[in-house]
Amino acid sequence: MMAYRANFDWMLQDLAKGVPGIQMIVVLSADGLRIARHGGDPDTADRVAAACAGLQSLASAVADEIPTSDGQMRMVLIEVNGGYFYLMAAGPNAYLAVLSNIVAEPGLMSAQMRDLVDRIGPHLTSPPRRNGKAV
Repeated sequence: MMAYRANFDWMLQDLAKGVPGIQMIVVLSADGLRIARHGGDPDTADRVAAACAGLQSLASAVADEIPTSDGQMRMVLIEVNGGYFYLMAAGPNAYLAVLSNIVAEPGLMSAQMRDLVDRIGPHLTSPPRRNGKAV
């Protein structure tokens, strides 16, 4: 898994360089395990990844209530005092999360995240797990 994380370093750095204000980027599996990160410390990234699992589940449940939706969460944006939180579907069972300060422009952030996912989405996948093992 460590080599897998190392392969994402340059891609996540490109996103961080492309949008001013990014404080942390986390790539995570649908079950809330951190795959890779840029910025911040590992413990914070692990907490963000775990929280994202619940958030993406909640967003999908709400999407199920929209008659024209296929029930798939594509992106969540949360504005808080002092910054933004972005969560985007990045591939089968994988997500891209970004924490930023108020300097980050949401439109630019969304576009840059979408570009990153389009370029490397197939590599941002995480196989489903059962009993802690990939199936």
